[in-house]
Amino acid sequence: MSEGTAAQQADVVVLGAGMVGVSAGLAARQRGLSVIIVDRREPGSETSYGNAGIISSGSILPLNTPSLLKNLPKYLTNTHPALRWNLPWALANAGWVIRFLATATPSQTKPRAAALHGLIGTSLQLHRDWIVQAGAGHRIRETGWLKAWRSDGLAAAKAEQAALAEFGIMSEVLDRQAISALEPGIIPAYSTGLLHTQTASVDSPGAVVKAYAQMLAGHGGTVRQSEIRRIEQHNDGWRVQLADGEIAARHAVVALGPWSAELLRPLGYRVPLAFERGYHQHFVPNPARKLLRPIHDAEGGFLMTPMEQGIRVTSGVEFTARDAPSNYAQLEAVVPMARSVAEFGDAVGERWRGARPTLPDSLPMIGPAPRHRGLWLAFGNQHIGFTTGPGTGAAVAAMIAGDAPPFDLKAFSPDRYIA
Repeated sequence: MSEGTAAQQADVVVLGAGMVGVSAGLAARQRGLSVIIVDRREPGSETSYGNAGIISSGSILPLNTPSLLKNLPKYLTNTHPALRWNLPWALANAGWVIRFLATATPSQTKPRAAALHGLIGTSLQLHRDWIVQAGAGHRIRETGWLKAWRSDGLAAAKAEQAALAEFGIMSEVLDRQAISALEPGIIPAYSTGLLHTQTASVDSPGAVVKAYAQMLAGHGGTVRQSEIRRIEQHNDGWRVQLADGEIAARHAVVALGPWSAELLRPLGYRVPLAFERGYHQHFVPNPARKLLRPIHDAEGGFLMTPMEQGIRVTSGVEFTARDAPSNYAQLEAVVPMARSVAEFGDAVGERWRGARPTLPDSLPMIGPAPRHRGLWLAFGNQHIGFTTGPGTGAAVAAMIAGDAPPFDLKAFSPDRYIA
């Protein structure tokens, strides 16, 4: 920016235009604050684009639970499609891996599930309100989502149902015939299913984020596309240096997902952020054999769901560096498994890869930065950022306005990892 040129001004600048950032901006604008959201790409074009589009009531159990430890021997072979890892990355990040596995205990699972339940409950209500207000109500499907087992999964389904029921989350255990009645267009490959009845899904998560951003703009907020160079304190607020100018604001919200940690490093924060990378590919659907809702294949560790672009098949988790070269082995392994259930044709478009930001306890950071007034952190939502974005944003907006957040934020406090 040339000397003498005034910076663009706002009460709140939100860095990141994924589901979390757009939600934070929208919630702040609804409270009457002036808002600018800035990202290098259009809203919903990065991590928020490539998920399964599920607005899930039941995603309260993080990846690192006792079941992860139980399955660790088969994951260590690094051939299972549900979870793969890069050895050099694992050795370089051994401390993070140890903390991640150390959290996968029964005593630490239930408190984290309770925290996520509060976040998800707020998020689901906001999603259902906002998607209609944003004119995107045609994109939501109130059909639940199905987790299904090919082998005898009855015990696992009942155990998961009981864990969800502790939090008042409803689900139905289905046998093969009930699954066929629910999804008559699929091949009867599953013996047991668990239908999450209080869950919705959308046919284009990226389009939903864009619709929320357009609603923000329609309410007087600003969405700006530019490369973010750095942030720095300035008087009683913050200045954001962009490739094409500056933004000055009283409050800055860091919601850059997997890019958040590096932006905070010059401020002295060392955030233990890792990345659950994932892949997807779209395929031409068979209109005579429709897939009606998202299906999570329990053994394969993948998910297939009907999208606007076609049948989306998503891979499991890949732990590696955020920007490491793509490895499509997991996706290639699960596509034949998906074809054994849903009938679909050729691939459509390019294969997609994204990186989901994950902290060792699989809970996001939501709250004030420990040493910088007016700096707010909202990232680390792992693979449920699309579901939990609205609640995350609403909590940050409430705190900025000096109000109590809509759910208990103790478990999400940034100071549990940074000081």
